[in-house]
Amino acid sequence: MKVITIILTVVMLGAGEKPVVSKPEMVTREQWGSAPQALPDSRKHVPKYITIHHAGVKWKDGTDPAKFIKSMQKWGQREKNWPDLAYHFMIAPDGRIFEARSVEYEPESNTKYDLQGHIGIELMGNFEVERMSEAQLQSLVKLTAWVSEELKIDPANIGGHRDRAPKQTSCPGKDCYRYIEDGQIRKWVEELQAGKIPEIRLRDALEGGPAEMIGGVAATQPAEK
Repeated sequence: MKVITIILTVVMLGAGEKPVVSKPEMVTREQWGSAPQALPDSRKHVPKYITIHHAGVKWKDGTDPAKFIKSMQKWGQREKNWPDLAYHFMIAPDGRIFEARSVEYEPESNTKYDLQGHIGIELMGNFEVERMSEAQLQSLVKLTAWVSEELKIDPANIGGHRDRAPKQTSCPGKDCYRYIEDGQIRKWVEELQAGKIPEIRLRDALEGGPAEMIGGVAATQPAEK
């Protein structure tokens, strides 16, 4: 069986098979204790876009990301009548990726746009007033590259929440959005999908801020212009 596998791998590579992006390590729904309500079949969709969000709530150092997610799920069910979390994946300040809503179903939003086809990735924090961590940025790129390849979503369809709902929101915050606006995240994603290893680094703080790192932690890597 091993011999057959090796031969097949060689044949596939020899035929120019596109490199596969490895699925990043994730905290599963079962591990963090998700308790979703049932979603109707009418909410099922065909993924076409990847939409990046921030939580919009400034991160408090010492907060347990799993408890934060469970609290968000309960709040949405209680206050918004959302059966499950609004997003499909959530990224903690330390870079851990949490599974949220099943990608089989469209997301939720406090803004108005056609939700069908969108895969929502949310970074914990408020990037209008604080900077995301380098670990978050790296996990965002790796997760986005994997989702794009796994669900056959064109990297050209990577965008921020503010792109989907113009004039309705500043999400995912100016510190995060700049990497989307100038195409840097898309470039890193395409490099990963081409089998390259991009150097994913934070840039200097924007002129006028925010300057404070999420959770009050100083940047651990040299800044990139």
